[in-house]
Amino acid sequence: MLPDIKTEIIIIILIVWNIIVFAMYGLDKQKAKRNSRRISEKTLILSAVFMGGTGALLGMQIFRHKTRHIKFKIGVPLMLILNIAVFCVYLYFK
Repeated sequence: MLPDIKTEIIIIILIVWNIIVFAMYGLDKQKAKRNSRRISEKTLILSAVFMGGTGALLGMQIFRHKTRHIKFKIGVPLMLILNIAVFCVYLYFK
């Protein structure tokens, strides 16, 4: 069964959001190397909480950023699982 237009729009928004979150992790890694003003850890974590878990986890792995911090090491994968669960619930009840 093909997704309806509403679901397609939500998927596109989620893809774009996760690309933005991924870029945030890359930007913060660059800023860390240059000792310039950083993106707060709170912002990075909240971006994962609000359906950006995929981008956050990929950003952590590809940029090797925040991989030693326990709240990121455990929190981001948990947020990804939560994001997937929320999307599955949406698909089930739509």
